[in-house]
Amino acid sequence: MRAIDILLVEDDRGDALLAKRALDRGRGHNTLNVARDGLEALRFLRREGDFVAAPRPDVILLDLNMPRMDGREFLKEMKSDPSLCQIPVVVLTTSDAASDVLRSYELQANCYITKPAELANFYQVMRSIEEFWFGVVKLPSRA
Repeated sequence: MRAIDILLVEDDRGDALLAKRALDRGRGHNTLNVARDGLEALRFLRREGDFVAAPRPDVILLDLNMPRMDGREFLKEMKSDPSLCQIPVVVLTTSDAASDVLRSYELQANCYITKPAELANFYQVMRSIEEFWFGVVKLPSRA
């Protein structure tokens, strides 16, 4: 199996660390890059500034509530860019608000997952993401 490049867009360092630990427990062929907000994620995807050598992610895990540019704004910008719009986006957020779910799908998120509060459940969700997106789904070729 080829290595999977993941971009986690998450401003909470604790949640980013938990995601890394959960993925490290998984299939082991993942590379996790973290952007702290939507602006940094766009620079990463466009390989600007410090991210000139950044890999193109196979999938993006996106929090919604972040400073500077939140996940909704990021989705709108990313999905309107023809060079980026085909990268799958998994919204992974604490919000379970119906309006956030609806808006995320309107902005072309590929799926919406509410982060569980309990650690064991969080690890199970991450395993499910990994099994589905990296084991079942056929991802687009890297550009």
